[in-house]
Amino acid sequence: MLTSLTDNTDKPHVALIRIKNLRLRTYIGIKDEEINNQQDVIINAHIYYDAANAVNDNCIESALNYRTITKTIISFVEQEKFLLLERMTQDILDIIMANKQVLIAEVEIDKPHALRFCDSVSVTLRARRH
Repeated sequence: MLTSLTDNTDKPHVALIRIKNLRLRTYIGIKDEEINNQQDVIINAHIYYDAANAVNDNCIESALNYRTITKTIISFVEQEKFLLLERMTQDILDIIMANKQVLIAEVEIDKPHALRFCDSVSVTLRARRH
């Protein structure tokens, strides 16, 4: 995931939220069996946001609502059909970055058993608010 804490993440009270191993089923792929049958995907996200107000106020309204973000991701993934992991990864990254509090986000999606002899194939994309 993110290896450098630059780009505003070194400021005081920048929080890192990790969504780990969100397991969902969706239509993903280009072969007939993939188009017609749901498959497992595993979503991981790192979300950096300025948590100064949440830290100071100790108020839920000041924090980034990761539950709402996760529910939106779940609903989206379960309702859509995807040809490519790249498209799905970008769409989920866009959902996260739609929250103005987010400074940097990175999404990795694994497609288990996509290739013989390996656990999974994954795609990772990152975005930064300028």
